[in-house]
Amino acid sequence: MATGWAHDGAVQEQIDSTIDDAVQRARSQLPKGESLSHCEECGAKIPEARRAAVPGVRLCIACQSEQDKQQASYAGYNRRGSKDSQLR
Repeated sequence: MATGWAHDGAVQEQIDSTIDDAVQRARSQLPKGESLSHCEECGAKIPEARRAAVPGVRLCIACQSEQDKQQASYAGYNRRGSKDSQLR
């Protein structure tokens, strides 16, 4: 149920679009190709179990954790149409 000038289903379209963007971004960050035996960042050996579990892995667990923390700061877009959400 949309309000104002928005058409019916507009809220659901915003939700779907936000989810689609998040899935697209996550898929684009998946590793591709052959796994490395040593970390790209620090040169530490990547355990065989990790290379088997994550095809295309390029970072050790420590470096991957650090990269994940940095990417978590990405908040995405605010697609909510309420005036309150735009004032924050």
